[in-house]
Amino acid sequence: MHISEFQSIISKKYEKRDRQRGIPATFMWFIEEVGELATALASNDQKNKEEEFADVFAWLCTLANITDVDLEKACDKYTGNSVNGFKPK
Repeated sequence: MHISEFQSIISKKYEKRDRQRGIPATFMWFIEEVGELATALASNDQKNKEEEFADVFAWLCTLANITDVDLEKACDKYTGNSVNGFKPK
């Protein structure tokens, strides 16, 4: 599955409610999921790690959807030929 396909699935299921919640509250949900992922990473529970990675990715897609960002296009910076390591500041 491509990133855009997953982002579209998340949009179809949740975008109306996500837009009503708004960016600040949605970002807080995302951060909560990142915290749960951090806890899972400290454990030996592979199934929980997988669940939390999926949750973080789904909430990242939600944020992208409500801010009109195409994640697959945004990831081009890492998949194109122009990436040569870290960008200078």
